Amino acid sequence: MNDTPRKRTVVSCTVLALVIGAGATACSGQDSHPLSARPYDAARQVTMNAPAAGRKADPDKPLEVTAKGKDGRITDVTAVDTAGRYLAGELSADGARWRSTGPLAAGTRYTVKVSTEDGHGAPGVRTVTFETASPKRILDVALGPKAGTYGVGQPITAELSAPVVAKEARAAVERALKVQSWPGVEGAWHWVDDKKLHYRPKEYWPTGAVVEVHSNLEGVKVGDHLYGGAAKPLKLTIGDRVEAITDASTHQMTVKRNGEVINTIPVTTGKPGFSTRNGVKVVLGKEYFVRMRGTSIGIPVGSAESYDLPVYYATRVTWSGEYVHAAPWSTGSQGYANVSHGCTGMSTGNAAWFYNTVREGDIVKVVNSLGEAMDPFGNGFGDWNLDWDQWRTGSALLEGTRDGSGAADDARLRPRI
Repeated sequence: MNDTPRKRTVVSCTVLALVIGAGATACSGQDSHPLSARPYDAARQVTMNAPAAGRKADPDKPLEVTAKGKDGRITDVTAVDTAGRYLAGELSADGARWRSTGPLAAGTRYTVKVSTEDGHGAPGVRTVTFETASPKRILDVALGPKAGTYGVGQPITAELSAPVVAKEARAAVERALKVQSWPGVEGAWHWVDDKKLHYRPKEYWPTGAVVEVHSNLEGVKVGDHLYGGAAKPLKLTIGDRVEAITDASTHQMTVKRNGEVINTIPVTTGKPGFSTRNGVKVVLGKEYFVRMRGTSIGIPVGSAESYDLPVYYATRVTWSGEYVHAAPWSTGSQGYANVSHGCTGMSTGNAAWFYNTVREGDIVKVVNSLGEAMDPFGNGFGDWNLDWDQWRTGSALLEGTRDGSGAADDARLRPRI
């Protein structure tokens, strides 16, 4: 800042002291300094490329503020939209020009405050409001699952209305999708494909956690003329940690609640050629009655393996039709041999107990089967079959960063302060 104003003030006080003596005391007060003055209207000192009244700004164009003439400069610019989002920008070293470096949001109102000072250091201010045009293309997002209480393995899902491919565009989406957990745990988004993301913690959700998900994507530029739309927020509660571990070699299922064994159940799993998938699965839903037919898994009607059975107490763990269910026709093999077509069968009484004990999001794990590994995606929630390092590579923000470090880790879940 120019020191000239301070020197002039001191000289003025000296002259007054010689003339009126005690009056010099008033000159040394705060009111004499240029910075203590009420900011003047800087409307004539700066120009802005905001639209004229009644018109709307093109969100694809940057916002620019310029100082007019040489008797003054811009000291600060803040631009905030109705959602409370600040527009990033850069001020030149000489204070002559400010230009936005982040994209404007579409379909919103901005309040822009420009702070200035004149050649004597006196402060000025100009405040302008304007609206941006509505987007031509909207990217909607649907958050899932439905609000409610779930098990510790339940992932959060986000389904987009249009494909997002570019890494920069994916990063914009991730930054806008906020997940908060109480207590706070580390977690990340993973792109399943161009239109779907899953979010999970590093470890299972804590028992009793409250999880809130919301989107700040509305109006945010994602791609060429593509802007985010509104999304309904989501709140989940996490129940007890219930895990069912089936050992296909011993034909036993061990069920735990919060680490304590609460039941051991004799079961039968898939026989050779139909072996049950190994790995971690998540309960997708429960159906009291299901009609199971061999044709649903490609078995021709009338063949040796063909079946058409009424099934009760069916707990689904894959979209392709793998269940934990009552199988009264195979009670003689349960605990001794694997004779099913891929499901985990047990007595009707045990199946009813299991059905009434578990909820969506609970963990069902199969070990020591001759079957293939559960796919991470596409046939239910196999998300937990990826280790944490693999999971992080699916994030546009975290890929290539070290776990627990870097600015991109702002996407982690934080505890409430």
